[in-house]
Amino acid sequence: MGMISDIKSIQKKDPASRHFFEILLTYNGMHAIWMYRITHVLWMIRLKLVARFLSTLTRLLTGVEIHPGATIGKNVVIDHGTGVVIGETSIIANDVLIYHGVTLGGTGNERGAKRHPTICTGAMLAAGSKILGDIKVGAYAKVGANAVVLKDVPDHATAVGIPARIIPSDKTTDEVCSLQYK
Repeated sequence: MGMISDIKSIQKKDPASRHFFEILLTYNGMHAIWMYRITHVLWMIRLKLVARFLSTLTRLLTGVEIHPGATIGKNVVIDHGTGVVIGETSIIANDVLIYHGVTLGGTGNERGAKRHPTICTGAMLAAGSKILGDIKVGAYAKVGANAVVLKDVPDHATAVGIPARIIPSDKTTDEVCSLQYK
């Protein structure tokens, strides 16, 4: 069921997608998400070396690096994929759209702490954006191409520039990021 839902999400979010089999066979971002799901289970049952090895192979095959310790929700689309890096304590909620070259990274080397971003439901991260540290990108927020985000982005707002500045929205929501770092 998850694979079909992923393919339908791509059909909905990517106007260049043509049909089911094209997506199934050629979308490296989707392949990376599917392999992440396997490596995440291995990570959670403490087969961490195996999980890291498989995630490294996935990076070599897809160009997408997702740490098996990250938490990723449903219907996340990584469009184009190449160059995406998702750090160990990252949390990505449902229905997020991520373009190529996006980094969800840390800002230091502290251990045992949440050090990567939380991306809330429906957010969009444009090509080349860098979201760094234990910060939150709110529900339905957008991060512009090549933006470097170092502070929270409110729900429905847009972050652009280096360092990113926030362009507020007049929309409001009571959305909460429902996934938790373990």
